[in-house]
Amino acid sequence: MDDFSEYIKQRLEELRDETYRGFHSKLMPETDPAVIIGVRMPQLRKLAKEISVMPEACRFMKQLPHRYYEENNLHGLLIEGIKDYDECMDALEHFLPYVDNWATCDMIAPKIFAKHREDLLVHIRAWLRSALTYTVRFGTGMLMRHFLDDDFREEYLDMVSALRSDEYYVNMMTAWYFATALAKQYEAALPYIEGRKLDVWTHNKAIQKARESRRVSQEHKEYLGTLKIK
Repeated sequence: MDDFSEYIKQRLEELRDETYRGFHSKLMPETDPAVIIGVRMPQLRKLAKEISVMPEACRFMKQLPHRYYEENNLHGLLIEGIKDYDECMDALEHFLPYVDNWATCDMIAPKIFAKHREDLLVHIRAWLRSALTYTVRFGTGMLMRHFLDDDFREEYLDMVSALRSDEYYVNMMTAWYFATALAKQYEAALPYIEGRKLDVWTHNKAIQKARESRRVSQEHKEYLGTLKIK
């Protein structure tokens, strides 16, 4: 561990909150509690902003894998702060194979992506073909975040419905995607539920999530309830 890595570890330790650590560890059963320091996200964002202007930040981002969960989150926040799209995407592609939990995966959301959706879609297609759980989850999340509104096309529903995985965190994101699609693009998404194009668990979870959503009408919720597979 070099001096800057040790500096980051020290700063993270100074921000440790044991109560938060215990709570957050329970939300991430797949992650060893020993690698969770317990730093709240607002404090982590402040630290990322501070570190981003330091020349050593680039070296930290090349030192993979990181040991601590918060180091991974810090890395994700540094990627978010990169203003140049190509540089941001290169940094993300380098980091994605090392993402090992749902929370780090879901928090990465570079704002610059919204201005480069055509190229982003090329990367999303590749991410969905990945053998890595959290790369697939990230790709699905980006499709949900950027392509369920004005840039929506029905083919994107085909891309997600075609996913088949034994991984809980892939299937949960697929369900989340379709629940959101049922809220935003109901007429387009409904045939995928009526036609049972998802595996049984994901199908039922998507219906559950949609029925829990405030963005889905009561009428639609009642109908979706009749489509659960028993």
